[in-house]
Amino acid sequence: GIGGTAEKRMGISHASVMGVSQGGMIAQYLAIDRPELVDKLVLAVTAPCVNDTVRRCVSYWMELAKRGDHRKLMIDTAEKSYSEKRLKQYRIMYPFLGLVGKPANYDRFLINAKSILGFDATDDLDRINCPALILGGAEDKTVGPAAAGLLHEHLAGSTLHIYPGLGHAAYEEAPDFNERVFRFLSGESC
Repeated sequence: GIGGTAEKRMGISHASVMGVSQGGMIAQYLAIDRPELVDKLVLAVTAPCVNDTVRRCVSYWMELAKRGDHRKLMIDTAEKSYSEKRLKQYRIMYPFLGLVGKPANYDRFLINAKSILGFDATDDLDRINCPALILGGAEDKTVGPAAAGLLHEHLAGSTLHIYPGLGHAAYEEAPDFNERVFRFLSGESC
């Protein structure tokens, strides 16, 4: 499980936690393993378990990383994350994507990707007892649009908002994303 004495050393007795994508998977287990620590939980563009969309997406990214094809990996990540409107702006940069930012190796990426493929918190979600805000994108090509709904079904009393027309990068593209999160954390209706 997640936990330990780090929060004690930092003087944290409780917190509101937000997790986006794989961070949302980690946040789920923080709330499951340390319910006394988590007051409120925000889960954005994440899933309670691996589904077919996640499996296809992450497996393909792993294949590209193993081949060292940084350009295709960055392009596919963008294509699976952003709305068509944003992609029209970004596609002009695709010819340059493989030229910068390539890591020396993909070891860390592959470790993270493998951990995603083994993730399943479904049977433990009923142990999350704090208020939760779940945010998803109706066009999410990374975790799938149904992932947020599945989380909502398993988290009693959670609040769900799906951004129409947005995908996995809803946290970047939705103009009200930060405001919605702030309202939830402040106790206002979202």
